[in-house]
Amino acid sequence: MKSLVTSVVLAAALMGAGAAAHAQSLGPDSSGEPFDITADELEVQNKACISVWRGKAEALQGQARLRADLLRAVMAVKPGAPSGGTGTGACGDLIRIEAEGSVFYVTGKDQRVRGDAGVYDAAAESVTLTGDVIAVQGQNVLRGSKMVFNTKTGEGRMMGAQSGRNSGARPRGVFYPSKKQADSAK
Repeated sequence: MKSLVTSVVLAAALMGAGAAAHAQSLGPDSSGEPFDITADELEVQNKACISVWRGKAEALQGQARLRADLLRAVMAVKPGAPSGGTGTGACGDLIRIEAEGSVFYVTGKDQRVRGDAGVYDAAAESVTLTGDVIAVQGQNVLRGSKMVFNTKTGEGRMMGAQSGRNSGARPRGVFYPSKKQADSAK
């Protein structure tokens, strides 16, 4: 299993874990890279193993980046951890990161997705964005109301809020041919 330092200062300084936790990669080519979260403010809920990062929050791992107004990192509670204490050292692996407000997900492969809310699921190695979702790669643009992106395989799925030929809320894409294809067609 790939290791990462749990929510930067959170594990070592505030929760006393001091050890690395395990999680999957935030984006393609980022496995094994350290995980770095930063924001204007940090709130720690030790017993629940949750850290809330507010104000221009950003999670980085390798070339992948998840930004939002608020990021909530949810960690697993270690089995057998004392329930009455401070929760120090009782948190383990990253379960998910929830993102709220002005969510942007970027990979190093010129892929950018934005939405109103998002969730990074560490076990499923996926990022789900909802709301007004816009995905861009180069000049190509996809729009929809929900996108699920597998961070390991790079595969994704875009869904709309409605279905049917005359519905305006279906997924929509605009794709441009590559320069090589356009030149060879002449």
